[in-house]
Amino acid sequence: MKARDRYTQLSRGRSQFLDTAVECSRLTLPYLIQEDLSSRPTHQKLATPWQSVGSKCVVNLAAKLMLALLPPQTSFFKLQVRDDKLGDEIPREIRSELDLSFSKMERMVMDYINASSDRVVVHQALKHLIVSGNALIFMGKDGLKNYPLNRFVINRDGNGNVCEIITKELISRKILAMNLPEPLPNSPGDDGYKTGSDDQDVEVYTYVRLDENGRWIWHQEALDRIIPGSRSTAPKNTSPWLTLRFNTVDGEDYGRGRVEEFLGDIRSLEGLSQALVEGSAAASKVVFLVSPSSTTKPKTIADAGNGAIVQGRPEDVGVVQVGKTADFRTAAEQINTLERRISDAFLLLNVRQSERTTAEEVRLTQMELEQQLGGLFSLLTVEFLVPYLNRTLHILQRNRELPKIPKDLVRPQIVAGVNALGR
Repeated sequence: MKARDRYTQLSRGRSQFLDTAVECSRLTLPYLIQEDLSSRPTHQKLATPWQSVGSKCVVNLAAKLMLALLPPQTSFFKLQVRDDKLGDEIPREIRSELDLSFSKMERMVMDYINASSDRVVVHQALKHLIVSGNALIFMGKDGLKNYPLNRFVINRDGNGNVCEIITKELISRKILAMNLPEPLPNSPGDDGYKTGSDDQDVEVYTYVRLDENGRWIWHQEALDRIIPGSRSTAPKNTSPWLTLRFNTVDGEDYGRGRVEEFLGDIRSLEGLSQALVEGSAAASKVVFLVSPSSTTKPKTIADAGNGAIVQGRPEDVGVVQVGKTADFRTAAEQINTLERRISDAFLLLNVRQSERTTAEEVRLTQMELEQQLGGLFSLLTVEFLVPYLNRTLHILQRNRELPKIPKDLVRPQIVAGVNALGR
């Protein structure tokens, strides 16, 4: 089956997740996730939310997850000799020398990561995880690349393991080093070309699958033709394709995001914020009414300066008043309640305002908030940190920047994420 046909086939099961992700993005960060590329116009004006609580919470949580998963000062993993191999195959006397060598290798790996732009792409992927619940990272030669939910489809088996990944990109036909037919005039867009584009962008599909031997194989197609030199393979445990989920649901190929869990509160906050802003704007409008039978002329009042003296009766002039102060107060109180609930869910610390608030109370509140996401740290450790470390070690060993590590004797251990939370 062609990659384009398989992408269309799998995109039917993605539609409900993409619709929810687009709504979650519209209420938080509208630029993050949009409709599928095939149905999106060339230029689209993004809607602006009526509140900034959602965007602030997403950025804050993504930054905290980033610092927890890839701490800037220390290493997120540790190379250790397996305890059951000590004494039999490895003498205990050289344990200290091994630890010294391992720490040097850890610093080399962290220097390699710090010199790259991996943290920038990982931070972007974490924002996609929080909003849509899904992200796809490709670890290429030029660094990491993040795919949003509207540009990839995925197929998993019953245990949640990935079987197929298909990505979709728009690339100018001038860049592709292959002969492609010219697009038909007045093309409806179903021939593989992106209509309405000056560069005649071509839809390029990357088809990744797991073969019978347990290896990942992939190639790229444009206009149902395989692009020369695009075939590649990778071992199963060192795949460059990292499929991330925020929350897993049994039987579903895609994950659920944090914003979706609190979509009701964010939706209510959006509606109340819009009503309060528009109502406040109406209430702040000043309009003077002059009685039709009055001898005072409206032009006289309009032209009168501050402190001017004009002829007229006070009862002939009135001011339009909305008289909705009590109703606005109810909406404002409900907005404060929703903001506090949403901030707690996204680890945005709200310190109790009182004279007796102590530093210990603030620290305990912060620790209680962070412990909410213990399960998420565990999932990201399994789906992101372990494959990311395996692929990085594989690349460094392949480039002869690191010596070969015997997997049966040495085991990398993740010390960031949920393990750092426990310490």
